[in-house]
Amino acid sequence: MGGAIHDKKEQMNYLHNRLNLVMDVLDTMDPEEAGVEEIDRLLSMLDDIETKCKQFRHDWSE
Repeated sequence: MGGAIHDKKEQMNYLHNRLNLVMDVLDTMDPEEAGVEEIDRLLSMLDDIETKCKQFRHDWSE
């Protein structure tokens, strides 16, 4: 995988891309066929984004 991202612009691009990925997953989900697994996957993706936001927040406060 990639290394640490310390540049603020790169951090924002990373978050933007991850959020776009979440939106793409939502757009392709069929609400009639989606199950708990799909919801759990979305929650996992959002948790990963939250973790990165916290890491980036720490970087920005330095």
